[in-house]
Amino acid sequence: MTVPSQPFSDPQAVAHYAEGPPRLVPGFADLQRMAGLLLAERAPADARVLVLGAGGGLELKAFAQAYPGWRFDGIDPSAEMLKLAERTLGPLVERARLHTGYINDAPNGPFDGAACLLTLHFVAPEQRLHTLSEIRRRLKPGAAFVAAHFSIPQAADQRALWLSRYAAFAVASGVAPEQAENARTAIDARLSILSPAQDEALLRDAGFSDVSLFYAGFAFRGWVAYA
Repeated sequence: MTVPSQPFSDPQAVAHYAEGPPRLVPGFADLQRMAGLLLAERAPADARVLVLGAGGGLELKAFAQAYPGWRFDGIDPSAEMLKLAERTLGPLVERARLHTGYINDAPNGPFDGAACLLTLHFVAPEQRLHTLSEIRRRLKPGAAFVAAHFSIPQAADQRALWLSRYAAFAVASGVAPEQAENARTAIDARLSILSPAQDEALLRDAGFSDVSLFYAGFAFRGWVAYA
């Protein structure tokens, strides 16, 4: 449970990545399931879906197993994490094209849906609007976009409270208290965490409509919005 200075470039962090989200993100499996259901409301059976932050392959595998007709383009800046995604997908990898880079390196689509789970908090605030706008530009009109990441109130006392709750959940999930506290400190210092109101405003500024909260798990929030 670490937050590397260069996220997911450390081979040791990559090797243990899959252990983290199920223990650290409340309802992680259900978050993936809900994300797929929200995409499926508007995506056809043979949908082409964009996944930003696809390294590790956890959501790619969940979507691929639940929707056997979907095909995927996954984008991630870490080549090591994309190798892990290939291993995670196993034979399902034949339905996915994996691209090393950022949103500007993703195919133009158009896509029938897009997801960005546990990723946008790594994107600097000044780049967040551009990233969201480029996702929307790649979607077919009316297609769904699902995003979930750290999102907490920014008043100093509230920010500290919610990050302490994140650490407490980690400890309750079996993480050593010292390790959880070190992670809390690193997250507070290094991640680009915005407030829920700021996150929703950015989605609207990027051109998405009907922005709706569908998930809240302690320090994490998730939204669905439409191109």
